Amino acid sequence: MALYDTLFNELDVSSAQLLVTDSDFRDKDFRKQLNVTVRSLLSLKVIPIFNENDAVSTRKAPYEDSSGIFWDNDSLAALLALELKADLLVLLSDVEGLYSGPPSDPKSKLIHTYVKEKHRHEITFGDKSRVGRGGMTAKVKAAVNAAYAGIPVVITSGYAAKNIIKVLQGQRIGTLFHQDAHFWEPTKEVSAREMAVAARERSRRLQALSSQERKKILLDIADALEANEKLITIENEADVAAAQEAGYEKSLISRLALKPGKISNLAKSIRVLANMEDPIGRILKKTQLADGLILEKTSSPLGVLLIVFESRPDALVQIASLAIRSGNGLLLKGGKEAKQSNAILHKVITEAIPDTIGGQVIGLVTSREEISDLLKLDDVIDLVIPRGSNKLVSQIKSSTKIPVLGHADGICHVYVDKSADLDMAKRIVLDAKTDYPAACNAMETLLVHKDLVHIGALNELIVDLRVEGVNLYGGPRASSLLNIPQAHSFHHEYNSMACTVEIVDDVAAAIDHIHHHGSAHTDCIITEDQEIAEVFLHQVDSAAVFHNASTRFCDGARFGLGAEVGISTSRIHARGPVGVEGLLTTKWILKGSGQVVDGDKGVMYIHKDIPIDS
Repeated sequence: MALYDTLFNELDVSSAQLLVTDSDFRDKDFRKQLNVTVRSLLSLKVIPIFNENDAVSTRKAPYEDSSGIFWDNDSLAALLALELKADLLVLLSDVEGLYSGPPSDPKSKLIHTYVKEKHRHEITFGDKSRVGRGGMTAKVKAAVNAAYAGIPVVITSGYAAKNIIKVLQGQRIGTLFHQDAHFWEPTKEVSAREMAVAARERSRRLQALSSQERKKILLDIADALEANEKLITIENEADVAAAQEAGYEKSLISRLALKPGKISNLAKSIRVLANMEDPIGRILKKTQLADGLILEKTSSPLGVLLIVFESRPDALVQIASLAIRSGNGLLLKGGKEAKQSNAILHKVITEAIPDTIGGQVIGLVTSREEISDLLKLDDVIDLVIPRGSNKLVSQIKSSTKIPVLGHADGICHVYVDKSADLDMAKRIVLDAKTDYPAACNAMETLLVHKDLVHIGALNELIVDLRVEGVNLYGGPRASSLLNIPQAHSFHHEYNSMACTVEIVDDVAAAIDHIHHHGSAHTDCIITEDQEIAEVFLHQVDSAAVFHNASTRFCDGARFGLGAEVGISTSRIHARGPVGVEGLLTTKWILKGSGQVVDGDKGVMYIHKDIPIDS
């Protein structure tokens, strides 16, 4: 009590100890007086602290006798919560909450929401608490009694800072007990494997639809996004606020935020995608192998895609719409920083999908399964597309047998040649860097021809970048000439209002620099010399190479793909902005009239190409 007094006094609040016994609660007058006393104390800014009066307790062995109305502090707390008609009961433990087994067992998982029907036969309790009378068994019993009498209960750690405040703010910590919990939690948690199998089965239903039916689903999703824009914005703002409070980097927060107009732009992209030619079942090549034997090479969905993404809730929308258009099943594993945004977007999208297909065609993995577990499902997942940091993409590429589509870095260059139109160069350079600095297609390195130094053009570019608030770092030549800090590496993606500047001798030196330090993403030349431009366009070995245009144009929507799952720097399957076509593979269809091989004596091969439209 002395400690309580000291701590509460710091908050200008007093505390008072109230000692009770089991027999007190058998007295109706006492229970009535209890309510009056507590409310009076609280009105006087006095915190009542209850405990059993062990000195006069009738309990034979206080730490062993569990008879009576209450038998430990947990059951006393539940009893008081009911008597006082509390809004919430928080039971503090020495662990994070209720686990499926002993917390010391690495296989045990924290249960976020207790569902009596699901968990009462599944939980294995460990040893009794070191700091209490009854351990977790007593806490769960007290929590269940209170919850099913109408008082919500949260069991959480008493050692973690600000846990009580976090509970009051509605954060998902500890274990929640509520009489309606069985309505919120599925009685059986669906594993990622089960979700992948369900997505494949549902995707086959999707593929069986007509092109118009798939188109209608996309149009319905676009309408649903716009109709729920306010709700989506509220959830996204909550994620952004939490990320800011947690101290995340500005570039991540920038990618996390759904800025004004973003939802309408996403809906517009989905409508563009819906109105494109149906990509499924297109005949790509037609060959007559022999008389009456026709072979067709057709486009076909890949199967089930796994998208692992950090922040970027807009990626969920783009990828989901592309999956539907291409007839693929989809598993989404988003970062915890975008949890609420992802949940509401997934809900809006899947509710727009007709029941004949089912929302399971797009699964949002929210279980505790780690990315490493998902990457082992090579028998049920056909392609992994990571969207996030360099570290995330690199880790995924090195830890799975499943093919990976994506890029680890977005180190994009703009080379300003000696024959460049300076006004054009200024516009392109500023746009490439400042339009959206956190994007993977933003300029990270500015290369300038040495002749532009002598005529003052380089200084003009530098001044314009500084006016816009861009922090500049130089290569060996530029840092000494411009008196700016030297970049620690040319192979660096800032994802912010910063870039590297270097001076090069000519277009050959620029190309060589890009090949040594770039990431084969997007690179641009600004020049009025068509010959020089052609050399750059054909020799730079990147997924996208531009002449007199901002690197920011490297985008699926801007390319007319409707949307993109990401930008690939791979050399196999798909490269650059990946739209619907990047999510397709091929299927060979052979139409015959009873032919057999018979040691290749059964037919006379002619291998004649047939016009596709015939």
